[in-house]
Parts: sequence; C-alpha cells; structure tokens
Amino acid sequence: MKDPMKMLRQVQQMQDRMAKAQKELEEETVEATSGGGAVRVVVTGAQKVVSVVVDPSAAEDVEMLQDLVLAAINEGLEKSRELQAAKMQAVTSGLGLPPGLLQ
Repeated sequence: MKDPMKMLRQVQQMQDRMAKAQKELEEETVEATSGGGAVRVVVTGAQKVVSVVVDPSAAEDVEMLQDLVLAAINEGLEKSRELQAAKMQAVTSGLGLPPGLLQ
C-alpha cells in the first residue's frame, strides 16, 4: 500500500501548480486576426476577450465586418484553449493520468 501522506502531499503540490498555471493563464494573451489583419482580437489564456481592434476601412461593409469579428474572436478563443491545454498538460505530466482527463 502506498504512503497516504505522500499521496496527499503530491495532490497538494498538483493543486498548487494548477492554481499557479491558472493565474498565469489570466495574464497570458494570444492574438488572432481576420480579413488580412482588418480585425485583431486579443484573448487571455482564461478565454476572456480583452481587445478588439478594427481597421476603419473594414467598417464600410457591416455584414463583412460582423463576419470578420466573429472569425477573429473564434480563432482567438481556439488559440486560448490550446494555450490552456498545453499549460495544464505541463502541470499534470508525470501523474499517470489518462490523456484528456482534466480537460
């Protein structure tokens, strides 16, 4: 039987590492663009959109602009999820957990 105190310490260490990783994700950002840079979006690793910049020339066609904004936001959120998955993978590596268990 494994030492329960050792397991408890390992769990506590993992919780500490996960809390640190989550804090880092709140501060890290990713950027996504659409329309050849006409729309630029910045998203944190915690999936919070913090900035949307639109080139004024893109505002002439409202429907196209709406599509560009959606595309940039969706790409930014996807990049943010990838950043988060990589960060959590680093935290949980070595624990012997099945892939995707904590996603």
